[in-house]
Amino acid sequence: MRPPLLWLALAAATASAHANVTLAPLFADHAVLQSGKPVPVWGHADPGEKVVVKYLESTAASVADPAGRWMAQLPAMQAQAGGADLVVTGKNSVSIRDVVVGEVWLCSGQSNMEFTVYDPKSTGYRLKNGEAEAAAASFPLVRQFTVARQIAEKPADAVGGAWTTCRPETAGRFTAVGYFFARDIFRRFGVPVGIIDCPWGGTPVESWMSPAALAGDPAFAVVGERWKQALAEYPARKTAFNAAIAEWTRGEAAEATAGEARHSAFLKTHPRPREPIGPGSPWMPACLFNGMVHPLIPYGIRGVLWYQGESNAPHASEYHRLFSAMIQDWRSQFGQGDFPFYWVQLASFNVPGDPTGASWAWLREAQAQTLSLPATGQALAIDIGDPDNIHPGNKQEVGRRLALIAKARVYGLSVDYSGPVYSGATAEGRSMRVHFEFADNGLTAAGKPLQAFELAGADRKFHPAAAAISGSTVVVRAAEVPAPVAVRYAWQNAPDANLFNGAGLPATPFRSDNW
Repeated sequence: MRPPLLWLALAAATASAHANVTLAPLFADHAVLQSGKPVPVWGHADPGEKVVVKYLESTAASVADPAGRWMAQLPAMQAQAGGADLVVTGKNSVSIRDVVVGEVWLCSGQSNMEFTVYDPKSTGYRLKNGEAEAAAASFPLVRQFTVARQIAEKPADAVGGAWTTCRPETAGRFTAVGYFFARDIFRRFGVPVGIIDCPWGGTPVESWMSPAALAGDPAFAVVGERWKQALAEYPARKTAFNAAIAEWTRGEAAEATAGEARHSAFLKTHPRPREPIGPGSPWMPACLFNGMVHPLIPYGIRGVLWYQGESNAPHASEYHRLFSAMIQDWRSQFGQGDFPFYWVQLASFNVPGDPTGASWAWLREAQAQTLSLPATGQALAIDIGDPDNIHPGNKQEVGRRLALIAKARVYGLSVDYSGPVYSGATAEGRSMRVHFEFADNGLTAAGKPLQAFELAGADRKFHPAAAAISGSTVVVRAAEVPAPVAVRYAWQNAPDANLFNGAGLPATPFRSDNW
């Protein structure tokens, strides 16, 4: 007679050897599939098991590999607003309901992408008119897949998440930037729009890069060196943090009892101490790519929307190279060509403890430099930031500006999608004349004199300058600079940037020098 424990072990082995066919978490009720390109569908089954996928009139088959992984590819389909079942059959059958075909955009980055439409309990994320926006959000063909937070040292096969249709009772949990982008696209084209919400607040770009991307450039070794240093310093920093958070908590509780105004003022002047970087931190290089992006590959997407960069501002000189490598690697990993990759340039904000007052200006420049990659675009927020809040509340306009880029660059509409972009400057005696692209419909100064211009001479010292619009150019002059050689615009963390084109889109911050 076999020992009972051995029977249990054999039963467990038999069960695992004959596992049911399963689907990756992205393939769930209310899913949005990408139109116009082949649709990979994947999951697990018994090794060698044949799996058949059927959706509408399309069928695809696959055989599970020795590890039990299978992937089938449905042919490209047109947009389909009527929900239908996607059925996967092996030795068992799995059906997911209300699947539609439309436009899918992956939304990632840090807290300004994490920022939701309406959370009545949030003190950090306050969308303008958030409660009203959520109450009016009845768009069942706009859907969000919320990727569960997950850190991984090695590329993960799966991550938790679920698709949610946009209704007043669910819209508050949608990423605000992604929602307003999706709403704009849906209203214009009437096709389903899926957003895959995949951000993590306070994280640097290197956390979102794959191990291969980080290993692909010797210049990126500094990332690993900083991480090792952070681990070595963690015990001392953790001790200091524990003391600081205890003191902050006492102060915050006291101000909360003194009334909403006192409490609000305290939170503005006393930000919550940040947990130090250490073991298990989302700052670990590659950990968010491994845990949250890799499990999504190769889901069919139209493109990526990205809002990140704040955490990299202390090392802005590295950002262009890191960000470019990340974009190229994501495109390679998804295997769908140079899909559109659009980001939000950092908004205005008075960065605490920044002695230069311009660390974000350099990060914005690194973002703009990345436009050298194909199929990229940049939505500005320089004019709609909040100097006192790193999470500005006007996400409606951010989503609209991203949608303008997509309408022009992806969907072929004739719309203005960019504000003035610096194209050159020429010295004219005591002045400099600045030339712009995307200024054919004129320039405006938002009803007041132009602000945020600076001039420098051969001594390389910049001085505030007066500026005036002259047709599609701007003439800049400063009494302290009789022979100007360089001009800058909006080159501060929180400039009063008020140069726009006739479409009401703001000019990109720039500098003519390379100092």
